[in-house]
Amino acid sequence: MSNRVLMVAQRDFLATVTSRGFLLGLLVMPLLLLVLAVLIPRFARAHGPPIHGEVAVIDASGKVLAELRAALSPERLAASAAPRINAGGPPAGFGQSGPPPILTVIERTGGADPGQAKAWLIQPPKAEPPHLAFIVIHTDAVVRAPGEREFGGYDLYVSRSLDDGTEGVIHEGVRRALVTTRLRSSGIDEGTVTATMRVARPQAVVVGASGEQSARRGLSRMLPFISGLLLFIGVFTAGQLLMTSTIEEKSSRVVEVLLAAVSPLELMAGKLLAQLGVGLLILTMYVGLGVLALSQFSMLSALDPLLVFYLVLFYLLAYLVYGGLMLAIGGAVSQIADAQSMMAPVMLLIVIPYVLTQFIGNAPNAPLSVALSFIPPANSFAMLARLASGTPPPVWQVCLSVAAGLAAAAAAVWFAAKVLRIGLLMQGKPPDLATLVRWARMA
Repeated sequence: MSNRVLMVAQRDFLATVTSRGFLLGLLVMPLLLLVLAVLIPRFARAHGPPIHGEVAVIDASGKVLAELRAALSPERLAASAAPRINAGGPPAGFGQSGPPPILTVIERTGGADPGQAKAWLIQPPKAEPPHLAFIVIHTDAVVRAPGEREFGGYDLYVSRSLDDGTEGVIHEGVRRALVTTRLRSSGIDEGTVTATMRVARPQAVVVGASGEQSARRGLSRMLPFISGLLLFIGVFTAGQLLMTSTIEEKSSRVVEVLLAAVSPLELMAGKLLAQLGVGLLILTMYVGLGVLALSQFSMLSALDPLLVFYLVLFYLLAYLVYGGLMLAIGGAVSQIADAQSMMAPVMLLIVIPYVLTQFIGNAPNAPLSVALSFIPPANSFAMLARLASGTPPPVWQVCLSVAAGLAAAAAAVWFAAKVLRIGLLMQGKPPDLATLVRWARMA
């Protein structure tokens, strides 16, 4: 590689990464995501004060009230919430993570009158203590009525100010109280029943040739799409910048000055190398952001370092294909508006494989997925999605896909070189696709 190629590459790279558009459009979003990846776990662990208020109960069965008070006591709610919080999920019965509510259970006498419940719940604003809910337990909630197969239940009336999470806590508390009272009334030991029904679900362990690791099914399902998205961002951004810079230099006649010092082939190689570095810089930022996010959630072990290597490898192949086509378009036209019609087929070549990455990741060994792995230019997206799936392809298929990508990259770069040799110094009406093919055959 000559010094002139490196000089062109250095000039284009610095001009791109130091421009205001690049800094604002491509660096602000990763930095924003980086801040969110660091701050969201801290915000998730920060909670406001617990909700407190009164819950009125009419126990028509005469047997549930004492157990309901125990089920809704702060000590019982805190004990039931702690295991779920430590496991990283919301407490049982909660609609949101946070401290359990402080509920005071009071007994009300009288019949199950909805009007009485509604009147008690309607309070002036800022009244203390707030009336949160009114529970009416049916007469047959513990002992079934004669001839009935099912137990009775309860009615719940709530205040407008009651949130969904606290309502879920109340429902869960009443359920536990009814179940415990029913078992005790039938002479059945609750601890034995609970232990009999409890079957812990262990964390699955993925066993492979490289060792064992904990399974992360959610992340595994998303990895093909995430890999395709990173490939799309890197290739599309670098290719777009490559085409735009070529058109701007051609329209401003800067390219004529450059061609006085370097050959068209050296200019093309320098531009391809410069935007290749820009794309790798973008990939580095996003991959680093993803690694940081995974480490924040203790999921870093789910990422295979070999997948990062394949991401870079197939980015290089895809970039040379799409970059060569974008460079050919940029060298053939003099205005960005003239390039829009010629970009449509190239955009389809990059968008369709990207859209298919999620489907390929879900069925990596389907005939269509395997076939796309060897058909340029979709092979980079298809093979990367298969490698990121739970059942990666055999090595020989990866090697064949890389060979197909190299052949397509060589053809795209050859085509760009032929078009640039004729089109760089031409002005006027933009050529169509047939004209570009004719230029490539003539040069």
